[in-house]
Amino acid sequence: MTAKVTYIGDLRTTATHTRSGNAIETDAPVDNHGKGDRFSPTDLVATALASCIVTTIAIQAPSINIMGAECEVEKIMTSNPRKIGEIIVTISFPKSGPYTDEEKTRLYDIAVHCPVHQSLHPDCKRTIIFNW
Repeated sequence: MTAKVTYIGDLRTTATHTRSGNAIETDAPVDNHGKGDRFSPTDLVATALASCIVTTIAIQAPSINIMGAECEVEKIMTSNPRKIGEIIVTISFPKSGPYTDEEKTRLYDIAVHCPVHQSLHPDCKRTIIFNW
């Protein structure tokens, strides 16, 4: 088992990672009856994409230093049905480069083939922006 999720009322859940015991809470977003005090479930999906991208890059390209890379995540919802329409991930790489054209191409290829990117529905637009 990966996690245990418990509904704690007030449109909130607690998700506990089975192996480590670490926990996070979610809240429904303000535009969907929540307080917006915590990540919403769809926020976690969008954030997981960014986290997966940099983690997969670190695994598959360990010789390229990305220490300190930062991702900004924007989630755009659609309605009818309500779902994630687009996730925009802007990755700012450390200025420790310079990165060669070959490295830039490799990192982009890794990003768009990370497990979360590959798991999202094709209708969910994924925009990945690299700032070198």
